Amino acid sequence: MDINDFFSFKRLLENLPGVLAGLPITLSIVVSAFIIGGLLGFLIAFIRIRHIKVLEQIVLVYISFMRCTPLIVQLFVVYFGLPVLVGFFGIDINKWNKLIFVLIAYTLNEGAFLSELIRSSLLAVPAGQTEAAHSIGLNVVQTYLRIIIPQAGRIAIPGLGIQIINLFQGTSLAYLMGVLDMMGRAQAIGLDTYHSLEAYVDVALIFIVISILCERFFAYLNKRYSYSLLKGGY
Repeated sequence: MDINDFFSFKRLLENLPGVLAGLPITLSIVVSAFIIGGLLGFLIAFIRIRHIKVLEQIVLVYISFMRCTPLIVQLFVVYFGLPVLVGFFGIDINKWNKLIFVLIAYTLNEGAFLSELIRSSLLAVPAGQTEAAHSIGLNVVQTYLRIIIPQAGRIAIPGLGIQIINLFQGTSLAYLMGVLDMMGRAQAIGLDTYHSLEAYVDVALIFIVISILCERFFAYLNKRYSYSLLKGGY
């Protein structure tokens, strides 16, 4: 039997444009979940640091659920559970685009993980910085925006790099919801051509390249801002 029956470099190259067609969907999931999840994570971190009653207990349950359950379970819970939940209020979301449910699931997951990273980074900023800010008349919001967040952001850079790479790789589950991201495109190509291996290898190569680029980018940021700290800058 010809080796091309199992794997063909020609098919590998031919399938690449079709797989790449799903890259914008994959990146939209990553960008949306990371940005919105980051805002959610900061809010949760603030609640925990300030020990806001009731809300702190709620977010602890939320974080525990998100960190202790597989992402695939969270996807199905959102996809099947959210329509039932909002249905009690007379809202029908069953006709929503499946991508919306995917974005909600990934955002909630990312918010939980980023909240712990953000919280630890904020707490790593010396308390003296806050006291100094208050002594010159800065309020809580100004202190966070001008003093704490810039320093915490530098501390969080390595962790943010790892988190965004994990998020990017985690999007490979989105196709299970019927989303035509890269994995969804690869599956469609396999069903159409009866040759799946090449398409999935294309997906693997794209994941490798983008993950390496992200790793190098965040390593550069970390090195640059670490040097800035050594020079005494903000």
